[in-house]
Amino acid sequence: MPVQAMTQQATRHARRVYVGGLSPTANEQSVATFFSEVMAAIGGNTAGPGDAVVNVYINHEKKFAFVEMRSVEEASNAMALDGIIFEGAPVKVRRPSDYNPSLAATLGPSQPSPNLNLAAVGLTQGFSGGLEGPDRIFVGGLPYYFTEAQIRELLESFGPLRGFDLVKDRETGNSKGYAFCVYQDLSVTDIACAALNGIKMGDKTLTVRRANQGATQPKPEQESILQHAQQQIALQRLILQPQGVPTKVVCLTQALNVDDLRDDEEYEDIVEDMRQEGGKYGELVNVVIPRPNPNGEPSPGVGKVFLEYSDVEGSKKAQVAMNGRKFGGNQVIAVYYPESKFAERDYDG
Repeated sequence: MPVQAMTQQATRHARRVYVGGLSPTANEQSVATFFSEVMAAIGGNTAGPGDAVVNVYINHEKKFAFVEMRSVEEASNAMALDGIIFEGAPVKVRRPSDYNPSLAATLGPSQPSPNLNLAAVGLTQGFSGGLEGPDRIFVGGLPYYFTEAQIRELLESFGPLRGFDLVKDRETGNSKGYAFCVYQDLSVTDIACAALNGIKMGDKTLTVRRANQGATQPKPEQESILQHAQQQIALQRLILQPQGVPTKVVCLTQALNVDDLRDDEEYEDIVEDMRQEGGKYGELVNVVIPRPNPNGEPSPGVGKVFLEYSDVEGSKKAQVAMNGRKFGGNQVIAVYYPESKFAERDYDG
């Protein structure tokens, strides 16, 4: 066997990295191209010009690959890519099971270079802003128009966050559509993943799971927390959804306690409060707050507030300002209401 081939064989265990969590569409060529490109982007190539990846073996059934690099040093640099997004999801980058640390230490550096430009590929030293560990959550499929505050509010339906990192494009500062977070109370990690994963937000579907492993189910004793959190999410989804074609009528829900509408004086105060608040954004033509029937029969639109403006400009300002606001501890949802239905006093839409 030629000397070069013997050297390659002896160093292979230290030149290969394990990549787990691949998408079903991944193939040898796409993996090789991706890792060669990101290695070049972070400045991880140390063996001269050309591609860092020399060979890829994929196990499609178990969704992992062995990626062989040209040199031991480049393989060590590739270890810094743990959690990088490939085809829309984070992948694990690990040493293969046949890696021999003591032998590898004689062949070249065993740690990534501290000078790698990980920010060029949306990573930072220590797992995305220091959010390391098994309880780090990947949140993908976020609509690009979501603000950092909106995403945090959605995630905090389950409890306060210890860390949060919305990944942004370095050039534009715009969201890349995914984030990482860690909860202060680690016991809610699986609850958050189970509740958020797969829900639709605008035109996208969220992918939410532990960043370094597949989804796990919450324990039975956590079910009540999960149920409550899902109710909160349903509310947040409505608040964050685009609200359709503007009309002159804005409908507020979640703004009132229905019991307060039964008392005449209380009702008049509520109408006046809504008139004053709504009047800040434009000329109000009408304020309608349906009341419950005294006989207990269902009454259309109870619990809603309808604000009719003289023009769409006023209703637009009101919808933006009041959507997500809190009135008496309730978080309000403000949507546009069809003018024809409002004119016909159809408040059930």
